[in-house]
Amino acid sequence: MLDLSQPSHLIAFVVMLGGLFFDVVGCLGLVRLPDVYNRLQAGTKCVTLGTFLILLGVLIRFGFDSLGWKAVVCMFFVAMTSPTAAHAIARASHRAGFGLWSGSVGDRYAEDDEGRRAPVSPGEVERQRGPQGREVHP
Repeated sequence: MLDLSQPSHLIAFVVMLGGLFFDVVGCLGLVRLPDVYNRLQAGTKCVTLGTFLILLGVLIRFGFDSLGWKAVVCMFFVAMTSPTAAHAIARASHRAGFGLWSGSVGDRYAEDDEGRRAPVSPGEVERQRGPQGREVHP
């Protein structure tokens, strides 16, 4: 039952509403954003924060009883799996050839292939060297 007369219940309710807001914004981002990489951004950042806030609201509302501890365990698993899964999906999408949106600024996966810098043209190598011929890292 929703009893907002107690301060902890009111705080939990507000925190859960904030989580619901971030989840809805993340879901809208999944539908509205132009490419798979931007959609992953919405899915991982907004939905992870929203889920954390909802679980935090459950913890505030019920305390450290069995339901509260389950919320803590779920928060831990969301923190571990969400960024890892998003990275794996982004890397697999890039390797499968899914292109970036035309308004994207850079492609870091193309620059870094398994920890090695992607092949560059001789002109780019000269631009990266300083006056004494040493490499300059931007």
